Amino acid sequence: MAEVELWTDDDWISPYVFSVFVALTEKGVPFDVRALSLDLGEQNDATYRDASITARVPALRHGDFWLSESTAIVEYVDEVFPGVHLLPRDPHERARVRQVMGWVRSDLGALREERPTTTMFYERAKTPLSDAGEAAAKKLVRVALALVPEGRESIGQHWSIGDADLAFMLHRLILNGHPVPSRLMAYAATTWRRASVRAFVDRPRTKR
Repeated sequence: MAEVELWTDDDWISPYVFSVFVALTEKGVPFDVRALSLDLGEQNDATYRDASITARVPALRHGDFWLSESTAIVEYVDEVFPGVHLLPRDPHERARVRQVMGWVRSDLGALREERPTTTMFYERAKTPLSDAGEAAAKKLVRVALALVPEGRESIGQHWSIGDADLAFMLHRLILNGHPVPSRLMAYAATTWRRASVRAFVDRPRTKR
């Protein structure tokens, strides 16, 4: 049994699994993958439920220690394992990245509902955004422009896991053909080319 296991959804479309997968890969941490069928409710199996506590994916097992909830896992990985810093060392930049990570997980509900990750990795969306979806898309663009300074391709001075999360959210628009300012297209493309991100994006998936 590997020292580190990442428990994922078997569709490989969760933005939260994406965040942790990229974090582990950026750190160069060897890990095994254990996939659960959320459609079949395998996350509610008593063994997994009791170990992960929240019965959600992703979850990380590091030796005898289990942890769920992606932001907690990312920070744990950054603190425990050597290698590149996933969050900035500067306290202001680190706080900003945490703000981004919290925001993309809790806001823009209409966009997440109308442009789910199935439209990123399986079949593209066929219906236009609702008024609420359009409002969420405009807010995403406005906030992203405010977060990424002109002439820079990261939120802080250097790339961080917050850039992975924000680029993932922007790709809900980009991959579905919605207009995105060229500056944000370039920003999102920079992260989308990273080896850690490609390892997730290009992973074979079973057609739905």
